[in-house]
Amino acid sequence: MGATQTLHCPELADTPALVNNLLDQIDQLIFTQKLDQPLVIGIHTGGVWVAKVIAQHLQAPLGQLDIAFYRDDFSKNGLHPQVSPSSLPFNINDRHVLLVDDVLMSGRTIRAAMNELFDFGRPASIKLITLCSVNQRELPIQADACALSLDLEAGKYLQLQGPDTLKLSIIEHANHD
Repeated sequence: MGATQTLHCPELADTPALVNNLLDQIDQLIFTQKLDQPLVIGIHTGGVWVAKVIAQHLQAPLGQLDIAFYRDDFSKNGLHPQVSPSSLPFNINDRHVLLVDDVLMSGRTIRAAMNELFDFGRPASIKLITLCSVNQRELPIQADACALSLDLEAGKYLQLQGPDTLKLSIIEHANHD
C-alpha cells in the first residue's frame, strides 16, 4: 500500500515570489512577441488558480479547460470523479492564447489541452505558461514562461495547493508492502 509524504524544498518556500517571477516573464513575452490582448486559459484545477492571478495582472479575459475527456491515459487512469465542463466565454479564433498550467511534467496534460482548444477554434498562437517544470517529460513540449525548473527523482511530483493562497509542495510516494 502506498503513502505520501510532503518534502521541503527551499526553492518552493516562497511561492508568491515564483508567481511574481512568472508575471515578469509573461510581461516580457507579451512585449517581445507583440501579443495583442492575449486571452488567458487555465487548465483545471491548479492551472486555473494560476491563470486567475495572470488574468487579473493583465486585465485579460479568463477561461478554463477541464481536459479529462481528452487525456490519452483515460483508459489507464479512469475518469476523475469531479469532471466539470470547460468554460471559454470568448471566441479564440485568431487570438493569442496564454495556456496556463501549474506544473509541466510529462506534457500529456498540455497535449490534451491543445486538442480541446482546437475544438473551440483556431487561435493565432498558443503560449504555454507554467509555474513550475519538472524533468519528467514524455512529449516534446516546453513552456514559453516558467518560474522554476526542478529535477525530481521518480516517485516524486509537485502539487499546488490553493486557490486563495498558492503553495507548491513536493510529494513523495512511499511504497509499503
